[in-house]
Amino acid sequence: MTAPLKHSADITVDVALGDRAYDIVIGRGVLASLGARVAALRPGVRTAIVTDRTVAKHWLDQTERSLTEAGIATSRVIVEEGEVSKTYSGLEKVSEALIAAKIERNDLVIALGGGVVGDLAGFAAAILRRGVDFVQVPTSLLAQVDSSVGGKTGINSPQGKNLLGAFHQPVLVIADTSVLDTLSPRQFRAGYAEVAKYGVLGDEAFFTWLEANHADIFSGGTAREHAIATACRAKAAIVSRDERENGERALLNLGHTFGHALEAATGFSDRLFHGEGVSVGMVLAAEFSAELGMISEADAARVERHLASVGLPTHLQHIAGFAQEGLADADALMALMAQDKKVKRGKLTFILLQAIGRAVVANDVEPALVRAFLQQKLSG
Repeated sequence: MTAPLKHSADITVDVALGDRAYDIVIGRGVLASLGARVAALRPGVRTAIVTDRTVAKHWLDQTERSLTEAGIATSRVIVEEGEVSKTYSGLEKVSEALIAAKIERNDLVIALGGGVVGDLAGFAAAILRRGVDFVQVPTSLLAQVDSSVGGKTGINSPQGKNLLGAFHQPVLVIADTSVLDTLSPRQFRAGYAEVAKYGVLGDEAFFTWLEANHADIFSGGTAREHAIATACRAKAAIVSRDERENGERALLNLGHTFGHALEAATGFSDRLFHGEGVSVGMVLAAEFSAELGMISEADAARVERHLASVGLPTHLQHIAGFAQEGLADADALMALMAQDKKVKRGKLTFILLQAIGRAVVANDVEPALVRAFLQQKLSG
């Protein structure tokens, strides 16, 4: 691993997608450069900012000021915080507001917020007038390292996570690491699960570095930018090779097949943040890999130990309301996993581990093995 960069050094990561390539700009205070960057990218453009109520209190004024100072006209669309907005009704609200704001095909939608806002605003942009470009300004750790990069947009169905959406790449990502200082400890921890994921699935050296440096990431030290940039580079490289998840990109779903089922079982509520579901899901994927003889129990325990050391949930029993129907029922969880986007003709697909740093796509996993494994974990 390279040495962590200083706060003063902004980092630019290129997402190489030919004529749809774009930059991820990472650093403390880079939000102030948004207006100048948008003006250089799209002279004469108008914008609409989609954000949620909590983010608006902290960052909307600064975002609007940056755009106004660059001579860019802007309007605002404010939604409720959380997965409650990532729904049919939330999509309708945002889409109608963008139409009312007269956002045209050559204008820009700006997603200012965490993963929910990015997914929702990006999907609205994808379908507005058959496609309007958008800019991601992620304000959560999870969004900065994962959901803002790669062009996945969408909303939830009552039947499952992210079942409605489109691939719609942003034209720019501005990841200001100073905005993370306003996150609650729980929100930051949830985002950290996605950081750790990149080490677990494809970079054992990065995972080892995280084991040694996670405290500096949490405290806002120089390790924070380094970790975010490393995660973004890893995702950008995979996305550039497999934009529409026909192969390698599926590896980025490590922990998500289990995690999305758990989110659905908890009603996409604050009982389980997305990153917390990914944390439990990664541990389950590691332990299931060990159960199948793919990795050692020691490696599975190492994954669990690191996630637990930063305060993330790592077992089903750690989820609030665990005893409620749907969480303590293996068949109900199996039914939810059957709705996963990676299911092909009814066959389950999991991302499993051959080692820390080496994930693989496992097609057609025997459902009876998964059910028996879940039953064992639910009993434990």
